[in-house]
Amino acid sequence: MEDNYPKAYKEVIEILKYVPEESVNKIPQTMINTFKDKMDKEYNFSVDISKSFEEQDLLEETKAIFANIFRDYWATPYQKERIEAKEKYDRKKEEEEKRKQYNLDDIFRKKKTIIENEENNQVAYNILPVELKKERFYEKILNFLKKLFHL
Repeated sequence: MEDNYPKAYKEVIEILKYVPEESVNKIPQTMINTFKDKMDKEYNFSVDISKSFEEQDLLEETKAIFANIFRDYWATPYQKERIEAKEKYDRKKEEEEKRKQYNLDDIFRKKKTIIENEENNQVAYNILPVELKKERFYEKILNFLKKLFHL
């Protein structure tokens, strides 16, 4: 998996050159310095000013960084509230999907497989039981002797 964050930092720094200075000043200088220090200096990226932000060919990481910058520094209180509510809703929905997928009650139930007979259009359920058969010590010896003498 390729680490695109140094390239994304370069894209962020290049885009911030076209953002009004009052908006850039809302971002902590330490964050901007971190972007500058960790960016890929050999990566060539230029902003096409004829395109809007949404139309730019940006990395997903760059979009995520700008989403966080917008939420934390540029959004109004109402926008922050809406964004946080949406993120909370998305996390809750994801948790529910995981809970359904990895439901502990269903994990240990017997698996049912549906076998369809195409000729008769019948559906049969094949329940595959898991049976643990414990052999006693003397049964093991008897079975070994039977195998040895081909009985």
